[in-house]
Amino acid sequence: MNPETKRNAVPSPSVGADGGQQFANMNNTNIPDAGAESNENFDELKKKLRRMQDPAYLPTVTMTELYDTVYESKPPVIDGLLQNGTYIFAGAPKVGKSFLMAQLAYHVATGKPLWGYDVHRGTVLYLALEDGHERLQKRMYRMFGVEDVSKLHFAINAKQLGNGLDAQLEKFVREHPDTQLIIIDTLQKVRELSGEAYSYRDDYHIIGQLKQFADKFKICLLIVHHTRKTPADDEFDRISGTTGIYGCADGAFVLSKERRTDSSATLSISSRDQPDQRIHLVRDEATLQWNFDHADTELYKEPPDPLLEKVAALVTEEVPKWEGSATELIAATGCEIQPNALAKRLNVNAAKLLCDYGIHYSNAHTKAGSRITLTLQR
Repeated sequence: MNPETKRNAVPSPSVGADGGQQFANMNNTNIPDAGAESNENFDELKKKLRRMQDPAYLPTVTMTELYDTVYESKPPVIDGLLQNGTYIFAGAPKVGKSFLMAQLAYHVATGKPLWGYDVHRGTVLYLALEDGHERLQKRMYRMFGVEDVSKLHFAINAKQLGNGLDAQLEKFVREHPDTQLIIIDTLQKVRELSGEAYSYRDDYHIIGQLKQFADKFKICLLIVHHTRKTPADDEFDRISGTTGIYGCADGAFVLSKERRTDSSATLSISSRDQPDQRIHLVRDEATLQWNFDHADTELYKEPPDPLLEKVAALVTEEVPKWEGSATELIAATGCEIQPNALAKRLNVNAAKLLCDYGIHYSNAHTKAGSRITLTLQR
């Protein structure tokens, strides 16, 4: 199908880390008006539909289609620290994981910066499945006093994955469309019981199911888990279970202490979407909050893109919307770039425009060419 006359189908996220992508449901495909299209284009559409019904059909997307598609995305939950996706948060029993989970949940629900990292506010669901309401009440009061927040929700009971949890989480997210973060504390509480040791396949499958949910709704799922007692050169090799747990997730956090009685700890972070980090924390014994001490490396920040800065300058409080072709956008910004190349660069950087400049970008493909819209998000 000609990408200039029809919007490309967007592939849905893969379930596993290395799994192939599949096209979104055909209901998401924008089928052109038959009266406005030539018979030739309509025949091409019917041919493609027949191919997709073939049991041997393999969905693919070309590099050209990738660049011609604008993928809807959301800003990180915490800039430079916590992205959207599925992450394992592991540590030894009683190391302080639940207190750090409460701290993350509170900061995301309030939008207050955490350790100098900017936070994008949103609703948080914390499945505190090893706690009761009274313990949660005392913990939150000790950590944050009487300053409560309505965007932070707790649940101390939930169904298991594959046996009702999926529907519970989906209903919550649909009722709270601004949901940013769901914390599952702990993994063992929501997975089906097995009389035998879990295999790599079992571990990969359980995380894959959770990853599919997080990718579908573009939220962050943080799954609390345990580490082994066995030492390892790599902190992430200590995550309990097979490598299927860490391998399928988008990343992992490991909280560790040299001695159980220490008030200091190290938070090791590995992710597909940002450089690895090691953050050193110190626990405040009065509030039991984890405070930032130092990091082994400075937080990486992408250098500013001159093209995006010029494009963003066109949209202001006084002029909150700009529309036009790629050629007109080149003229408005004074950039020396071909229209096709400009459209592709903006397609790829749509999320950055939204996150860094608060500008929503869309690019509609018509017979006359691209129609670009830039809208300031108030």
